Order: sequence, then structure tokens, then C-alpha cells
Amino acid sequence: MAAKHSNQGKVVVITGASSGIGRGLAERLASQQAKLVIAARRTRLIEELADSLGPLVIPVTADVSKVRDVESLHRAAMNNFGRIDVWINNAGIGVYGPFIDTPLRDLNRTVEVNLLGTIYGSHFALRRFKQQQSGILINVSSFASKIPMPYGAAYTGSKFGVSGLSNGLYEELRLGDYPDVHICSIDPWVTDTPWTEHAANYSGHEILVGPPDDPAKVIDAILGLIDEPQKTLEVGGKGKAAAIFGQFLPAVAKGLSGHELKEMIESAPAAELTSGSLHEPIEEGRAVSGDLRERFEQQEEQ
Repeated sequence: MAAKHSNQGKVVVITGASSGIGRGLAERLASQQAKLVIAARRTRLIEELADSLGPLVIPVTADVSKVRDVESLHRAAMNNFGRIDVWINNAGIGVYGPFIDTPLRDLNRTVEVNLLGTIYGSHFALRRFKQQQSGILINVSSFASKIPMPYGAAYTGSKFGVSGLSNGLYEELRLGDYPDVHICSIDPWVTDTPWTEHAANYSGHEILVGPPDDPAKVIDAILGLIDEPQKTLEVGGKGKAAAIFGQFLPAVAKGLSGHELKEMIESAPAAELTSGSLHEPIEEGRAVSGDLRERFEQQEEQ
């Protein structure tokens, strides 16, 4: 779904903007002359991105798991533009591998960033939107909130939390008189971003799951939500199929996902154990797209 109308002049806050979906959104919205406040832990990358996109883009160094950082992000938007029209909670991390082989600090960090970061962003955004009587909150969840992922239990749990939070806030908002305040949750399928380079990996194998979607699908879908907000949106055919299976044939869906993922892990090339970028930012993975599609296709051909 592509946006039908111009986003010129809209003030949009985007977390996780140094790469992947967040970076792609920043590039697309800047081309539509939106006013952006972009956040990530990698200061140099978002400053370079802001410089390349023009004077209407404000970079803010922020770790969304820290309340003060999210508060500073909100303050930067208000100080520079005086309002917020759209807040996109996009920042997220992942950890991959057997649950008991994964350090507790990595499991904890996954929940802090994915769920608590979304809670903090939602809190500041909704408080502003209610004062303005308008605004769109978009929380990026995952297909994993519909079909649990073995070897990704903490990630799955965090995304179940994001979807549950979004649904609860949606219902709470209905109790008030806020017709122009909207809460949206989006569930992408596996997407070819640098996520696999940043994720912690304790499986002993490369992360080769999919087949992954082009990140442009997710970016288009989020732009569509800015144009026409809706409660929940599954992205692409695979994402919609996962949602349908998860709702109507949950036992089949869980069984298939578990066996398929186990097979994908065991057939992937060996890899060293790593905590990825969970605790400290890394230089690798700066673009919108990653190399997952290419590696997945090569693996399928073998």
C-alpha cells in the first residue's frame, strides 16, 4: 500500500533510523518534504543521514530503552517543530538461538529495547497527540507476534508485547473523544534489512530465514498507514498468510514454523556466537537492505 497524499510539512519521529526500515522511511519522507526527527544509537550515521536529507531533518542520539533518551527525542521534535504528527516506534533488536544457551543479559536487552522502548515512545507520543487532538502512532511489531518462533523466544515475546500494547491502547483510545488520534500496529514478514548483521546469534549457524521480503514493501505499508491509519496491518502475502494460519490453524502454523526454522538453522553455514549490536552499536549494516535475500537464494540452490 503506497501513500496517496503528500506528507509535506508533517512532523514525523522515527526511531531506529540509522539503517533498515527506519532509514528507508527517512529517505522517502524527506523526499516528500516532511519534517523529520530521526533517532538511533549510532550518532555519526544519523548525523550523516540528516546532512544528506536536508535542513528539515533533525538527528537525535537515542537508546530507546532509556526513558531520558526518549524524552529528549520528544523534546527535540517539539523544540524544532512545535508539534508531532506521526511517531513511528521502529527501533528493534533480535536474539537468535536456543533459549537456555542465550545469556540472560541478552534476553533482557531484547525486551528492554523492543517492548519497553515501544512503551516509552508510545507514552510520550500519545500524551502529545491528546494535547493536540491529533496524531498517528505506528508501532512496528512482527509476524512473530502471530506465530511464535522457536529459537527466538525473547524476540517473539517482545513482539507479542508490542502487539498487545498497541491493541490495548487502541481500545483505551476508543473510550475517549479523540477521533483524529490513531494507533496502528504493523506486522512485517522476515525482511531483508541489516537486522541479521545486528542480531545476537547463539545458534552456531548463520541466520538464514525466509524467504525474506524487500524492505520497500514494509516502507510502503507504513507510508500507507500515515495516509490511511488502521488498527493492524500484515505486510505482503507471506505476512497475511502467517496471520491467517496463526488465527485459524494455530497448531498447524506453530508446528510448521518450528520444524521449518529448525531445518533452516541446521542447513545454514556455521557461524561464531555473537551478541551482535545488542549492547553496543556496530559499524556494520548501514543500508536500507541487507544481504539476506542473496544468501537465502544461494542456500536454496545448494
